[in-house]
Order: sequence, then C-alpha cells, then structure tokens
Amino acid sequence: MANVRLEELRKHYKRGSEIIRALDGVTLDIDKGEFVAVVGRSGSGKTTMLDLIGLLLRPTSGRLIIDDIDTTKLGDRDLAHMRAERVGFVFQEYNLLAGLNVLENVMLPLRYSKNKVGGRERALELLERVDLTDRIKHRPAELSGGQQQRVAIARSMINRPSLILLDEPTGAVDTETAEQLVALLNRLNREDQVTIVVVTHDLDVAGQARRNIRLKDGKVLADERVEAVSVA
Repeated sequence: MANVRLEELRKHYKRGSEIIRALDGVTLDIDKGEFVAVVGRSGSGKTTMLDLIGLLLRPTSGRLIIDDIDTTKLGDRDLAHMRAERVGFVFQEYNLLAGLNVLENVMLPLRYSKNKVGGRERALELLERVDLTDRIKHRPAELSGGQQQRVAIARSMINRPSLILLDEPTGAVDTETAEQLVALLNRLNREDQVTIVVVTHDLDVAGQARRNIRLKDGKVLADERVEAVSVA
C-alpha cells in the first residue's frame, strides 16, 4: 500500500506574461489503503494534482513523497521505474490500444516491468475479477464503455501497484455502469488494500470514497472524512 505526502506542492505554467497556478501550495497526506476522491470545478487543479502524484508531471516546487521516497529528487529513469512498478493509472479516455485484444491490453505494462513471470496468469486472474473472462480475445472497439473501463482498471493492477489513480472513471458511462465500477473500486480497495485516488465530478462516486478533498484555484478548500456507503 502507498503512503503519499504532498508538501507545499506547486505546478505553475507561464502563458505569455501570465503565471497559471494550476496547483498552488498543496500540503496533505494520503494514508496507505485510503480511498480518496478529489473534487472541484474544472480548472480547480484536480487533474494536475493527479498527474503529479502519478509522476507524469514534475512539480514547479515543493515535495512529493511516495512510500518514504522523495520523488522530486529522482531522475527521469528512476521516476519511470517507480511509475511502472508502484502506480496504476486509469485515464479518462481509457487509452486502450485498438490493435490489441483485451488480454494483450491488460498485459501491456509488463513490457516495461522487470517482473514478467506469471504475467499471463495474473492478467487472466484480473480479468476474472472484473468479470471479463468472456471478452479476452475481443478488441476495444467491440466492447462497451463500461467494459473498456474495466479493462483499463485490470491493466492498472497488472504490476501489483500500491497506488491506483483514476481520472473521471464514470464520466463516459451510464448510471448503472458507474455504480458497478464504483463497487469494483471499493472491492479492490478492500481486498487488495491498494490506495485509490480518484478525480471526479460525480457526487455518487465521491460519496463512496472514505475521504473527499475539494480543490479550488489550485488550493485545498476542504478535506473531509465521509461515511462511505458500501455498494455490493
């Protein structure tokens, strides 16, 4: 499980003479095994924060510590290795490769992992857990949006990461499918004790998390523990 600490974390961009403060001095801890929802309006800094935690961006200043490792001191190679081994990322657009079938898409991260032994068996186990064993030879275009999302979640777990990050996981699916996805995330969080951070506009998703972090203008507006209602 991952422990994440943000210390005065900032990500600023320059647009002409203007400074865009996408994230502006955020300090918080995300404990091992937490299920956290990051909420806020568009432009609040949610996705920037997720991309920083996922080591897809480097901060302008501040520190990001994951499992007691100060990632801001790592070079590009070590960052890439840490991202591959410790972080599972589920993108809003799924990012499945059209030319690969479901099983091949789930196994794709193993190409960048040192531990490839038992990869096929692990992928089949994950596909069983997300209820897609009857779709392993299908390509993404032959799947529904919810099925593609479940493939992306299985892929994110193939390297047994301690941290899973999701960007608007229910944004492109109907209400019933969204409920199923949230139930799946809750189950993975409990059974694998994996730390989950999800960026969402969906109040139902936020209500299922055990903690809500609300951002506004790149700053933390509220950080609340919530009474999550289990979805079976």
